[in-house]
Amino acid sequence: MKKKLGQNFLVDENVALREVKHADITKKDTVLEIGSGKGVLTKILAKNAKEVISVEIDCNLVNELKNCLPGNVMLVNEDVLKIDFNSLPRFNKIVSNLPFQISSPVTFKLLDYSFELAVLIYQKEFADRMIAIPNSRDYSRLSVGVYYKSICEIVENVPKECFKPQPKVDACMVKLVPRKKPPFFVYDEEFFLDLTRELFNHRRKKIRYTINKLYNIDNKTVPFLDERVENLTPEKIGELSNILVKKYRCK
Repeated sequence: MKKKLGQNFLVDENVALREVKHADITKKDTVLEIGSGKGVLTKILAKNAKEVISVEIDCNLVNELKNCLPGNVMLVNEDVLKIDFNSLPRFNKIVSNLPFQISSPVTFKLLDYSFELAVLIYQKEFADRMIAIPNSRDYSRLSVGVYYKSICEIVENVPKECFKPQPKVDACMVKLVPRKKPPFFVYDEEFFLDLTRELFNHRRKKIRYTINKLYNIDNKTVPFLDERVENLTPEKIGELSNILVKKYRCK
């Protein structure tokens, strides 16, 4: 086990079977798996899918697995945060027990790729943040980004006893379906997501503080200045983004 890689391997085969069932894997699907681990999920995916692309950073695990997996599994010994998904065979579904420590960057990277459906296991605290609503403790930049990009639901809790070594916290199985169309319009998606990050970096301060710091303005025509970002819906953050990008964006 390599602690620096956040290795907590799923050892409960029943959980893996339910994960594949939630993803509705068939012989028409090419599936991306991130983190092969000991291959518990990989082998079940291989039985049900047309092809499995399993990305594993640990070369020792790759060497252990390469002689015991069926021929429809493509093992890729790479860091998933560095790999270009377009360099892989085209996949339409993602099923994975994600290393908890890279959950955020992997999630945002996946949501920039076109796929049909993902079923992923996250640390419970992270999963709660994914579906959090305004005025709640867990509401965050992640909540806004996930809502804007996808329809997200927690399909079941996964006890920490299902992993080895056992983590300190329970996990959740999450289903992600990318939106065909965003739930609201923004003029500049990159600007909107950057603004969301900046606002949540100062979540306890009034929005006026962050806007004035970024754009040197304090204008009554800009809405929500006396609010805190944790009180704004994603739609209102989008409205704020559209006003700023049109009138005050730095050139």
